[in-house]
Amino acid sequence: MKPAVTRELLERFDVPGPRYTSYPTADRFVEAFGASDYILALGQRRNGAAALALPLSIYVHIPFCESLCYYCACNKIVTKHKSRAAPYLDYLRREVALHIAHLGRGQTVSQLHLGGGTPTFFSDEQLSELMALLRDNFNLVAGGEYSIEIDPRTVDEQRLRHLARLGFNRLSFGVQDFDPAVQKAVHRIQPAEQVFDLVAKARAIGFESVNIDLIYGLPRQTAESFERTLAQVGQLRPERIALYAYAHLPERFKPQRRIHAEELPPAGGKVSMLAGALQAFDAAGYVYVGMDHFALPEDALAVAKRQGRLHRNFQGYSTQPDCDLIGLGVSAIGKVGATYCQNAKTMDDYTDMIDHGTLPVVRGLAVTRDDLLRRAVIMAIMCQGEVLFESIESAHLVDFHSYFAPELEQLQTLQAQGLVEVGDAAIRVTAMGWFFVRGVALVFDKYLQADRTRARFSKII
Repeated sequence: MKPAVTRELLERFDVPGPRYTSYPTADRFVEAFGASDYILALGQRRNGAAALALPLSIYVHIPFCESLCYYCACNKIVTKHKSRAAPYLDYLRREVALHIAHLGRGQTVSQLHLGGGTPTFFSDEQLSELMALLRDNFNLVAGGEYSIEIDPRTVDEQRLRHLARLGFNRLSFGVQDFDPAVQKAVHRIQPAEQVFDLVAKARAIGFESVNIDLIYGLPRQTAESFERTLAQVGQLRPERIALYAYAHLPERFKPQRRIHAEELPPAGGKVSMLAGALQAFDAAGYVYVGMDHFALPEDALAVAKRQGRLHRNFQGYSTQPDCDLIGLGVSAIGKVGATYCQNAKTMDDYTDMIDHGTLPVVRGLAVTRDDLLRRAVIMAIMCQGEVLFESIESAHLVDFHSYFAPELEQLQTLQAQGLVEVGDAAIRVTAMGWFFVRGVALVFDKYLQADRTRARFSKII
């Protein structure tokens, strides 16, 4: 029997919390961590045995967009001047060279993701140059996961074929909502027919997986209008769906100031949209992977969840084992060894540091022993839905019950709600608890528990 997610539980967990694509989360990065610290981590990887055994993941941030989507909280540069792409590609080339100087050439890569912005702002020739640059310096292995984010308004069949020739095997289409009134309100007009046509062509070309991004809580959305979008998504039947809650933070993200607050659905309306989505995806046969990800049963992500091989990184859930991540481009985040780092967020700062021959890292974090321990627990919750005490104790040399006594006490409330089962040897997230897994994970977040400042995060459901 599948659990019935009640409206009461949805409303109770309609609170902010981290997405746990990392732990500690990126808001904990400090400016005291800089390029020299990152270079040290790269050198340790180069000289360590892990460099031979564990593949890399690479993320490339391409910040340019031709038009502004009002809901967007990404780091982007809105411009119609395609001439800006060539200099940026040159800086990416120089940033790769700086990495290779400290990391060495030819390290194995099993996962690559191009995000933005709009990666397809680059021309076919520029995308070819970028992929050639990466292949010249890294070993992109056969069978890896190579994905790119797609704005449906920027591609056609010819471009999709070119992406396939370059080695991309997964596409992520930004849809958000099919309703014309909602699209107008967020300044992103793209007819459903266009998306359906592109997805059909992508399948004919042979892409392994198509992901569709949706957002609920946008202006002019209603439970009824979103139900129509969900029905269209059911007809489209993408292999994966990412369903995000819109977080209206105009004080932090300037584009959102163009959204009229009075047009946003009330909290109860958002909960109705989420409940409707959960029902619709379940009825369509999708597996709830966790948090905001859904996949068809035969998709690699759903298979990984069934087999206990699910992992999580800065791009979300992944089938690839936990590994070091090299972030390239303005604002990109990386993870090497026991460190996190982030590049400069403005183009001026990013290019200035590279012009001075320095990796453009402006902040980051060297994680502590406690961070590593809590990261292991949180990722086990987020990915496997299970924490085995003996495994944690042997890996981190602690007594779980003593070390996490306050957290185990907090879990009693969640256990009473039917979201977790706490035994003598393990914590297990129930089928119901998967829908609120961020709420379970944040119990072990030392930083969040200390300050309770959650307003900067999206809602945990």
